[in-house]
Amino acid sequence: MVSLFRRLRRDADAQSDDVDAQEVREEYRRSVANTRQGQLGALRRVFTRTRVDEDFWEELEETLILGDVGGATSAQWVEELREESRGLDASSIRQLLRERMIDGLERPRTDGALWQARNGAGSPELPHVVLVVGVNGAGKTTSIAKLAHAYQQEGKSVVLAAADTFRAAAIEQLQTWGERIDAPVVAHQQGADPGAVAYDAIESALARQADVVLIDTAGRLQTQRNLMAELGKVRRVVESRHAGAPHEVLLVIDATSGQNGLSQARQFSQATGITAVCLAKLDGTSKGGIVFAIAEELGIPVRFAGTGEQLGDIAPFDAEAFVDALLDDE
Repeated sequence: MVSLFRRLRRDADAQSDDVDAQEVREEYRRSVANTRQGQLGALRRVFTRTRVDEDFWEELEETLILGDVGGATSAQWVEELREESRGLDASSIRQLLRERMIDGLERPRTDGALWQARNGAGSPELPHVVLVVGVNGAGKTTSIAKLAHAYQQEGKSVVLAAADTFRAAAIEQLQTWGERIDAPVVAHQQGADPGAVAYDAIESALARQADVVLIDTAGRLQTQRNLMAELGKVRRVVESRHAGAPHEVLLVIDATSGQNGLSQARQFSQATGITAVCLAKLDGTSKGGIVFAIAEELGIPVRFAGTGEQLGDIAPFDAEAFVDALLDDE
């Protein structure tokens, strides 16, 4: 398997590797199996219609909405397809929709500095700092462990910061992951200032000459304004200690959350300036359409997808492989 970050760089450079591309497609076909069996999977039935009439367009829009693509995005797509497809049959419209889906997912460009090949600013000074945010239960800490493991596979040294100080269990969970992957974890006691934890983690990384700092933050509901404000404070502490940091702000969204994930992305983006999304538990949901709403309505790229429960089950989000896994016939 080509490593996670080499695959990211390859994709950003629009290079290809036939063997790896096939591997990625099979990985996505497996991980979106539940989505294929859900509402978005019904798209394949829509395109078996022999007539492109008003019933066809109504069924198409309804299927997209029920598949968690979102009302605004679904209506926009259908309107565009109506204009572009005059005189075309259902099979040709399917191809137009495929291209529109892929284009929508590929259009957003991150404001961060780590996960795209051409960002115009060169490589940021080490350590690279990634602030990881999300609501309770989204899979944030597990996703951090997967990313840390992926960096280690590339020969990078990683420091983990247990800045979720609201729950003792969260600190213990990250420490357990740190022991499992042999990565140091900077932690304070429960109730400590999360900004101080983040600050000390960067200090530790600088002393160790580490390559990457992954900062776990407290899970919170997007409606908890005081906690969201505190998240902004953590970001400011990180900025004050290390120039250019955080280099990425990664929002972990539980793929099973459906349209609630769009609300999460909107609120966290306002509080911290999200640069990318990690879609956790993609393999366990029938609501994978949320990725289209996030990309289309907020312009935030989906950068990673959790494709299983093992440490290595994380992949760069591949728009073409994802769409084809949804639309292709069995």
